[in-house]
Amino acid sequence: MSNHYETLGVTRDATGEEIKKAYRKLARKYHPDVYEGADAEERFKEVSHAYDVLSDPQKRQVYDATGNENGTPGGFGGGSGFQGAGFAFQDIFENLFGGQGGGQGPIPRTQRGQDALITVRIDLRDAVFGVNKKIEVDTAVLCPTCQGSCCREGTTVQTCEICRGRGQVQRPVRSILGQVMTVTACTACQGHGTIIPDPCNECGGEGRVRSRKSLTIKIPAGVDTGNRIQLGGQGEAGPAGGAPGDLYVEIRLNKDAQFTRRGDDLYASMTVPMTAAALGTELTIDTFDGTQQIIVKPGTQSGEVSTLRQLGVTHLRGQGRGDLLIELVVETPTKVDAAQEELLKQLARLRGEEFTEGRLNTANGVFAKLRDKLGHL
Repeated sequence: MSNHYETLGVTRDATGEEIKKAYRKLARKYHPDVYEGADAEERFKEVSHAYDVLSDPQKRQVYDATGNENGTPGGFGGGSGFQGAGFAFQDIFENLFGGQGGGQGPIPRTQRGQDALITVRIDLRDAVFGVNKKIEVDTAVLCPTCQGSCCREGTTVQTCEICRGRGQVQRPVRSILGQVMTVTACTACQGHGTIIPDPCNECGGEGRVRSRKSLTIKIPAGVDTGNRIQLGGQGEAGPAGGAPGDLYVEIRLNKDAQFTRRGDDLYASMTVPMTAAALGTELTIDTFDGTQQIIVKPGTQSGEVSTLRQLGVTHLRGQGRGDLLIELVVETPTKVDAAQEELLKQLARLRGEEFTEGRLNTANGVFAKLRDKLGHL
């Protein structure tokens, strides 16, 4: 019996990955469809059997201990059957051939390109009315030299001589049932059935190149942060002239210095002097629709809201727009001169508010009257 380690050309302490690598190299070398020697089939069987033993931890342990893989519990001669041997055809095929199945024919070189996603930032005004925006995208585009053929000018793809265009090859595998044939992807052509003997210089045989292209996209009114716009066919070009994928544009709104968005409504605040809030006034505010007038009624309190209808964000789905809501913040003066202080005191006295030593006297006046009223309830 030949030494399995010598057959594969590895040492006795070789790792599983080293054993697999050695086997694949020898299997390609001695494959009957490639190797021209008269003993090609016998050598291929010997290499496959050595790998079958050394790639299985249990079989390898028995082999290292006894010098052969038979007549030991857990081996083929242990009488434990297929389950006892831990023998599964699917596992063998995946271990030997990387899980590549057969029977599906050659793999097309032409594939659909991947979808792409980019982020675009816009101002709040653009979300209110919509905007046409120019963007630049770094992506894969059809090779301008070969137009997706992948070949140098004047040349074409050729049928693979190893698999004869099938994209697959048959390989014998030694099993407990004897030698069986399995079908795997051809390694010479990577399963395509054809090879590119003279690839295009610009794309290297890919049929596409990286480039930057400019697009003008229409961003509809009403979009908000997180919304995505799908542009069909504007994604990456596919290999070998394949159809391009789609491009998705994700919207991000820039923060506005004046307005805050909540849904389709806009919010802002305006400061109103104390005297103007008490007497009433008319204010102006610059909006996305131009200058608007706000009526401040006499006696307006801080926190009251003035609503300007249909001056918010356009509804993304449906008609009309949201509202613009203005919160009025009454400003109380923090510093007053002597004349202003005297006027305020006079106003307080006229309103029944009494001052003692510069402070509001709560023993009399409106606060005392209010206390008396509450006490009689």
